[in-house]
Amino acid sequence: MRFALAGIIALTICRLSMASAVADESKILALENAWNQAQLHHDAAALDNLLPHSFIYTDYDGTVMNKEQFLADLKDPSYQASLIANENVRVFTYNGAAIVVGTYHTKGKYKGRAFEHWGRFTDTWVFDNGLWQCVASHTTLVKK
Repeated sequence: MRFALAGIIALTICRLSMASAVADESKILALENAWNQAQLHHDAAALDNLLPHSFIYTDYDGTVMNKEQFLADLKDPSYQASLIANENVRVFTYNGAAIVVGTYHTKGKYKGRAFEHWGRFTDTWVFDNGLWQCVASHTTLVKK
């Protein structure tokens, strides 16, 4: 009888964990999409809440930026994206953390010159004080 009860409890915990992981994945995917919209509209205030002060960004060219530099770069009016889309996105959740990997496609103008990039990204999210925040982001250019 004890083993049956222990099995039921373990199964219930497992199902609750799986449901929680799916909910976390959905939240994180929504935050990734909000990030893209913020970049399209140069909305640094929207991203400010998604990034802790310790945020680190590594761009495809090897440039490393802290949160302040990243948000300042986001406001640059010479960068005019018309498309920022993520594809093949996968979320790997852990206890209080998640890794998001995928491909991206961006298109637009930078300093008057047209650009179109395809690349890969890895974002590291941490759940802290009731919020998901991206603590690190890395992009790799695959094709211009």
